[in-house]
Amino acid sequence: MKRDRQSVNLRHAEMLALIRERQEVLVEELSETFGISMMTVRRDLQALEEQGKISRFHGGATVGVPAVAADERGEVALCRRQIARRAASLVADGDSLLINGSSTALAMLDNLGGKRVSVFTNNGLVCGRKFPPEVDLQLSGGSFRGQNHILTGDLAMRNLMNVRADKAFLGCIGISPDGEILCGIPSELGINETMIEHADAYYILADYTKIGKTSAYASFHLEKKGTVVTDWRAPEAVVEQLRAIGMEVIQVRRDE
Repeated sequence: MKRDRQSVNLRHAEMLALIRERQEVLVEELSETFGISMMTVRRDLQALEEQGKISRFHGGATVGVPAVAADERGEVALCRRQIARRAASLVADGDSLLINGSSTALAMLDNLGGKRVSVFTNNGLVCGRKFPPEVDLQLSGGSFRGQNHILTGDLAMRNLMNVRADKAFLGCIGISPDGEILCGIPSELGINETMIEHADAYYILADYTKIGKTSAYASFHLEKKGTVVTDWRAPEAVVEQLRAIGMEVIQVRRDE
């Protein structure tokens, strides 16, 4: 019985990490990922919700906030594409870059317009993908679990400690009005903080669904001020609060 409980607790922890990393996951995906029935998934999600760790919606779960409505997902995808394009415009030819596990930050590399850059990243999504020949990529190494593509651990951190860069581009699962950055994976906190410290300038890429988000989970405050790149739908009051604490905020336009 004790072993069964340990197995369930481990599955709950891995399921929670996956939901936090993806922000929104369907019951069918969790069933396939963990090799369990959808009924078992629903019981697991109910337990996690009762602990206050997730929010359920019909057919899936999200982290701490209501899921984005289906008819709004296209808008979110558009915002993220525009953010990636604007972020790429902030890169100069010859820059050295640090990129974390964000898919939006990684999408920058397809929008550089021939600029030569060297990139150090802990984003496992680079594997198996093609990038422009001007992009020189170095993967941090490290460990990952399950469906998580973000490399963390001692090896990733040791390799990162030897790297300095012109600019760091980081995604997150949320940024609070007082500049607290929320991460989906606790073990990536140190990676993100070190990337910021090891770059001359840094940029937080966050669409409007992430602006003004707060949580007690996996977060750190920005002592060194940088730039937030967001979109036209970001809450105006939060944007002004971020500027008031010393952050620069760039808002892309729909037609940009």
